[in-house]
Amino acid sequence: MYNTKIKILNASVRLFNENGIDSVRLQQIADESEMSVGNLAYHYKSKDVLIEAVYERVFDEFNEIFRHYLKRPDLADFDIQISIYYTFFSRNRFYLSEFFKANNSTAPHYLQWQDCTAKMLLQLRSRLQFMVRKNELLPEKEPGQYELLAEQIWMSLVFFIPKSNMIGQHYDEISYKKNIWNLLRPYFGPDGLEEFRALIVPVLF
Repeated sequence: MYNTKIKILNASVRLFNENGIDSVRLQQIADESEMSVGNLAYHYKSKDVLIEAVYERVFDEFNEIFRHYLKRPDLADFDIQISIYYTFFSRNRFYLSEFFKANNSTAPHYLQWQDCTAKMLLQLRSRLQFMVRKNELLPEKEPGQYELLAEQIWMSLVFFIPKSNMIGQHYDEISYKKNIWNLLRPYFGPDGLEEFRALIVPVLF
């Protein structure tokens, strides 16, 4: 039963990404899942119940990303987390589209999104502070410099894929990651630049 539910959720996300939630019917999800509508309804009795299950998985995956934080004290650790963000946002493209269709205060699961956003920003700020302490990043030239950089990185992590889709620009994991590292490059000190050239440049640039 568990594998069947996973199959249904995966099929739902694929269709939601392609068509948007409102346009997808249960029959389409059943067809994509290679089962009858009756069998689908046995596992999820309505489309609303299925949508709720999809959102629940989205936020479970989102929160799992936060556990991949500073497992190693080097730039490669952040590169791994960027890859995980890419996988998450490319796999769940429908969510941001659905979120911004509605007024923010009434959008589905708005509070969960706010919570995840706050966690992302907190981790990014903490990571930048850690990189300053390790002399990977230069000290701030003015107060709030790295607060602003954390917000810029957050914007790129979240919106690079929908922006690329909107303007018809090709993207892949490499371009996604390069975009993030290019935001950081101007702030590297000598130690950070050396580590960047040793660990990141050979695989990305």
